[in-house]
Amino acid sequence: MTAQTQPDVNKNSQPLNAVQLKTLAAQPIGVFDSGVGGISVLQHIHTLLPHEQLLYVADSKYAPYGNKTPQQIQSRCFEITDFLIKKGAKAIVVACNTATAAAIDEMRAKYPIPIFGMEPAVKPAAEASKNGIIGVLATVGTLKSAQFAGLLESYGRNVEVVTQGCIGLVECIERGELIAEHTIALLKQYCQPLLDEGADTIVLGCTHYPFVKARIQEIVGAGVTLIDTGAAVAKHLQNRLSAMQLLADERRSGEVIFWTNNPAVDAKRVIEMLWGKPAQIFVQD
Repeated sequence: MTAQTQPDVNKNSQPLNAVQLKTLAAQPIGVFDSGVGGISVLQHIHTLLPHEQLLYVADSKYAPYGNKTPQQIQSRCFEITDFLIKKGAKAIVVACNTATAAAIDEMRAKYPIPIFGMEPAVKPAAEASKNGIIGVLATVGTLKSAQFAGLLESYGRNVEVVTQGCIGLVECIERGELIAEHTIALLKQYCQPLLDEGADTIVLGCTHYPFVKARIQEIVGAGVTLIDTGAAVAKHLQNRLSAMQLLADERRSGEVIFWTNNPAVDAKRVIEMLWGKPAQIFVQD
């Protein structure tokens, strides 16, 4: 989600009194993705809001979402959101472009707490491009979504937009294979069509992709600008929670807790590698 384009809160929220606000402000923020990709967004949130307790769910057992039906994705989003609300979440960040496209409206209609989402940064890319040609790397599910079509209609009229579905890339990142030969080969395969069309700005339209941003930059060269929305979403979350008086007390230190439904023995290794430090990680059934 870009902060400029999409409402972030459903319309079911009710006014709270001062005691209720203070109690709710102390509750955690829930963040989830189809797998570990949303950790890229979580990092921005934790940096900007270090006093908040953050709960992250990696739905790796069902990754990637890009090849699932909207109904399947909605079902996963509902199940994870139910879990996070039971853990006391005061707000939910859907740190996944594909899940946002498939389920954000249904989630906002269903749950009485703020729901934040992601969307490819078409608007900032169009504004940043010097030659009017932008590329978008994303999952097939995101590129086929009505939400993405709406972004192109709203912000892509005055630029040429070249899209590239990145089949298999999420799976490489889920396994922590950020610099493996086959990962680099996929990146070259997917970036080349954008370069051939002359794109000077490329949108990283999946929250997994920032973890290979350095590799992508090496491939496309320093003259091509790469844009993702993690920092913008974190800032938008801060602004909205502040306006709702739901930011945590700045005198406390916020902890970060991870859940994954990936039973693989290296799940903890991948999460900690991407997070950048030791982490509290629990495995869901």
